Amino acid sequence: MEEYLKNYIGGEFLPPDSGNYLENPNPATGKTYSYIPDSQASDIDKAVAAAKNAFPAWSKSGTQFRYEVLNRIADLIGENLEAFALAESMDSGKPVSLSRSVDIPRAQSNFRFFATAILHFSSESHNMEGQAINYTLRQPFGVVGCISPWNLPLYLFSWKIAPALAAGNCVVGKPSEITPMTAFLLSKVCKEAGLPDGVLNIVHGLGPSAGQALVEHPDVKAISFTGGTNTGRHLARTAAPMFKKLSLELGGKNPNLIFADCDFEKMMAETMRSSFANNGQICLCGSRVYIQRPIYDKFKEEFVARTKKLVVGNPLDAPTNQGAVVSKSHFEKILSYVALAKEEGGKVLAGGHAVQLSGENEGGYFIAPTIIEGLPETCRTNQEEIFGPVVTIQPFDTEEEAIVLANSTEYGLASTVWTSDLNRAHRVAEQIQAGIVWINCWMLRDLRTPFGGVKNSGVGREGGLEALRFFTEPKNVCVKFH
Repeated sequence: MEEYLKNYIGGEFLPPDSGNYLENPNPATGKTYSYIPDSQASDIDKAVAAAKNAFPAWSKSGTQFRYEVLNRIADLIGENLEAFALAESMDSGKPVSLSRSVDIPRAQSNFRFFATAILHFSSESHNMEGQAINYTLRQPFGVVGCISPWNLPLYLFSWKIAPALAAGNCVVGKPSEITPMTAFLLSKVCKEAGLPDGVLNIVHGLGPSAGQALVEHPDVKAISFTGGTNTGRHLARTAAPMFKKLSLELGGKNPNLIFADCDFEKMMAETMRSSFANNGQICLCGSRVYIQRPIYDKFKEEFVARTKKLVVGNPLDAPTNQGAVVSKSHFEKILSYVALAKEEGGKVLAGGHAVQLSGENEGGYFIAPTIIEGLPETCRTNQEEIFGPVVTIQPFDTEEEAIVLANSTEYGLASTVWTSDLNRAHRVAEQIQAGIVWINCWMLRDLRTPFGGVKNSGVGREGGLEALRFFTEPKNVCVKFH
């Protein structure tokens, strides 16, 4: 892998104007293995200018051409799956088996899905009997900004870029500075796939410099952002007075409601995934697990036993279930929340400590998957997003109590309900304040469905036609009959 990454602007691979670079450590070793551009406003200016210059031809290139180019990008991601998976694992600390089976295939699917979706994208018409007909044109904005997080780097970067490009926009993307490598590899793939120069520009750097310059640039008409709620607030304060279109997918503190009549084995297997997949560093992970009292003790015993068997180790080793968390600062944050939970009266049933490995992984950021019980619902541990391998468990008695517990935080992204009672499933799903409710499953995603949250979990929806609608401006055309 290249030691010094470059920005991708106007079809060229360019160093940052400042000449400065940021260290990019491997979280499994704690050692720097590459450097990324410390881009500033001037780099963003060049990228926006390149996108603006490419927009007229790209927007008029036709859906069939865009379909073909995006499909070629998907093909090349698949052909280079191993290189992408290894880069994702080295950047983020996640097991390479997870990158290989989930992250990279999903990024490929994102390009494939939106390449096809644009061929079927349609708009409305309204007939005024005997007078006129109105139809809606959905036209691309021009230059849009896509800012993605570090937890699912290529997966979520492509989730934004693909629909923006399919709709005919040109994009300036800023991947997370913590996990830049697969975005850099994507720029190479786009060049090879024949994506016209300037249609996609990727600028690396920090949020306060490169990210802020992108959000406040007057020629960037829409911003799609995934990240923390506090950053989302700041972004909205910048963009709203400029009347930019905003899509904000923010934090979550997702509840799992487990009723006594559930299929216990299926529930246990999926609850392990929803608690600890990617070290709990997925915005959809269920970090608050509520279990109906008749099966609480049985659940606790089994959940703790299975959690203690998870293998924390080198992300490149086949037996590893849990790799490293993404950075030293995040490692320290997670452990501080475990200490806080103890202060708040919680009892640690499993994990709750750093894991010290040997050899090349001696300096890595490893944490044992952690289960905590006995905490009040209003405590900070149950209210604030930890975004790590830490879950709390708590019993409940009635359906009504479960719903109150589920809705007790400021977040509302996702939730999971386990029950064999179909009527209860529908009742509870309707009352949970969340953008997604999974019944007897978790992370089962149909790319046609709307994705997003309520309350402090965000504004707007991604996915399917919602994404194509976001990245286009509707225009009503009224034609009067003679």
